[in-house]
Amino acid sequence: MGFVERKKSFPALLLLPLALSLLFLERFTVIYALNYTNYKQVSSLRLKRIHRHLDKINKPAVITIERVPSEMPRVKVMNKEEEEEEGGKEPKEMMMSNEGVKGAWQLWHTNGTRCPKGTVPIRRSTVHDVLRAKSLFDFGKKQRSLSLARRSDAPDVVSGKGHEHAIAYTGTSQEVYGAKATINVWDPSIQLVNEFSLSQIWVLSGSFDGSDLNSIEAGWQSDSYQATGCYNLLCAGFVQTNNRIAIGAAISPVSSYAGNQYDITILIWKDPKLGNWWMGFGDNTLVGYWPAELFTHLADHATMVEWGGEVVNSRANGLHTSTQMGSGHFAEDGFGKASYFRNLEIVDSDNSLTSAQAISILAENTNCYNIKSSYNNEWGTHFYYGGPGNNPQCP
Repeated sequence: MGFVERKKSFPALLLLPLALSLLFLERFTVIYALNYTNYKQVSSLRLKRIHRHLDKINKPAVITIERVPSEMPRVKVMNKEEEEEEGGKEPKEMMMSNEGVKGAWQLWHTNGTRCPKGTVPIRRSTVHDVLRAKSLFDFGKKQRSLSLARRSDAPDVVSGKGHEHAIAYTGTSQEVYGAKATINVWDPSIQLVNEFSLSQIWVLSGSFDGSDLNSIEAGWQSDSYQATGCYNLLCAGFVQTNNRIAIGAAISPVSSYAGNQYDITILIWKDPKLGNWWMGFGDNTLVGYWPAELFTHLADHATMVEWGGEVVNSRANGLHTSTQMGSGHFAEDGFGKASYFRNLEIVDSDNSLTSAQAISILAENTNCYNIKSSYNNEWGTHFYYGGPGNNPQCP
């Protein structure tokens, strides 16, 4: 397999809707000087087909739709006894306060660029993007992974085709109407062009063993993710309402080892009146919504939430990939070195945000990527996760 010549990759917002309904905020890779001869033999006929397809999906705007949710989730304030009970779970380790981290935004804002009123920013797909997929037919489509044998209550992300995870998840017995988390942003190394590394929230409902699974997903991602999905605005469904957020655009700045830490906050919730699923970014910034009619199971509520990282391990040359998850360091390295999710919350039937309780954690191969969860008053329910992939204990 050839490699794509590239300079710098940045994390990006990623979205996907499907009935399998998914939405990601994608992290994309900026590609320079792509050598078609070295990467793939591209015929003039194929290039014409690709350009025709791009003309269809890169159409100019024809209508502006504006809508706001009837009500955003409220923060449920715990009483003193509840706070003391949760505070008793404080770990022995030293924990950095929120003063030690900064919010990340998007790279395209740095030169002062803004969209005119009544428009939204859209990252255009290119010939380069299409050629990174297996075929024009596969471009922008999500392929279901075959599930491995697992416990009946295990998360759906435990799947085949080389996908590996380090996640926290809720049980399946409660009704969930949304989820929130603040996610540490890094720039993990990707070994091969058809691999990726992402960190995101999954909001799920439906049959994990069948075809009728609804999933809304949002987070950041490194590299193209063309091998696994219908992402961002390539699929009909998600209605963007914000003119300052570009779905698929690079996030900047990113965290550095033992240096400055940056994170983003993502909220997904169901409008209690109209039934649309909304996404918020940062400090109550509305990005857009998935219309209620997209969904079957999620038309009512979600049954599980997952938070964490995922990579593709294609085992080139029979070895585990060296694609990194999170910062590329294991969970036990802690703040400033390992990547984190903090302030995990769920939206309940009363449209209130509460700290996620009694979460479980899972990693398929802890010698490659792992996860450790905890609780304290500043970061609420949180966890560190990630790893380097290939190493002497992960051959």
